[in-house]
Amino acid sequence: MKLQIEAIEKAFDGTPVLRGVSLTVLSGEVLVLLGPSGCGKTTLLRIIAGLETADNGRILFNNALLSEQPVHKRNFGFVFQDYALFPHKNVAQNVAFGLRMQKWEVGRITARVSEMLALVGLAGFEKRTIHELSGGEQQRVALARSLASSPRLLLLDEPLGALDRALRERLMLELRVILKRVGEMMGITAVYVTHDQAEAFAIADQVAVMNEGRVEQHNPPDLVYRHPRTPFVARFLGMENLLPVTVLASNPVVVQTAIGVFRLKTAVVDQKTAVLLIRPEAAQIMDEGGTDANMISGRVHSLSFRGRYQQVTVQVEELLLRFEMDTAVVIPSANSPIHLHLNPDRMQLVSGASIS
Repeated sequence: MKLQIEAIEKAFDGTPVLRGVSLTVLSGEVLVLLGPSGCGKTTLLRIIAGLETADNGRILFNNALLSEQPVHKRNFGFVFQDYALFPHKNVAQNVAFGLRMQKWEVGRITARVSEMLALVGLAGFEKRTIHELSGGEQQRVALARSLASSPRLLLLDEPLGALDRALRERLMLELRVILKRVGEMMGITAVYVTHDQAEAFAIADQVAVMNEGRVEQHNPPDLVYRHPRTPFVARFLGMENLLPVTVLASNPVVVQTAIGVFRLKTAVVDQKTAVLLIRPEAAQIMDEGGTDANMISGRVHSLSFRGRYQQVTVQVEELLLRFEMDTAVVIPSANSPIHLHLNPDRMQLVSGASIS
């Protein structure tokens, strides 16, 4: 059951929200639309659902145009941030709601409700009221309800957004298992919207990073993280060390920057738009006077303890560079000189006309 999104455009009051978005999601895959507020990801989800109409482009599911199918006949499932559960109905009644609307037989409904609650880890919760459930349990009831009628496509809009961080960390892993299980059992494809990169990486088979109505990068999550394609993607993932470069050589790659000349282990992108990304884990503290290539010297601007690592901001000439180091590493105090070696494996060129 392949979903094909082809050159979708949408504007509100003359302001473009989606600008030629094209994506393909294969049967059983989980695509996560990742990006900041206002990037167009929820609008795209609503167009897929049939709640909004595209100005241009088309969407096909199983090679059939969705624009020719009424919303109520598409058999898509929805899970939203607020869950939209009925507070006056118990868990079983909530899960069974869509099945009753479809006039399933009572015995079949009862069996299906039990099957879906077991799938989401809530076996035995049938008679509980919604008010008795935690936020995470309510989220799973909403998921069970959306899966009960075996939807062809599951659409999830910030389903963990209302939960605290600790609960989100646990449920994102459980949600990935559930989505892949239903993908294998029922062939269900899923499109998932979030602004949280950790959530996207934990859940997705494919991540589409969106910015100002465009897809900046569409790859498996590990590739998005290891090889961000543009300065926007790098910055959105928390990688802020981006420098304009002049490419001096291509084999091996040697670049000139405002803070020195560096050797890299990377391919050359368009030299006119090449930007150097120095990843936050690239730096290693060295003794003064080192002569190795890729050495820089500066002063410690600030130091921040982050639990599993410490972040050090280093001023090199007029630039501030941020690096992450193990908590066991002894870092000089603020305003002290510091000498760093930059690992060529942790530096790469990305393509972008501007890094502003």
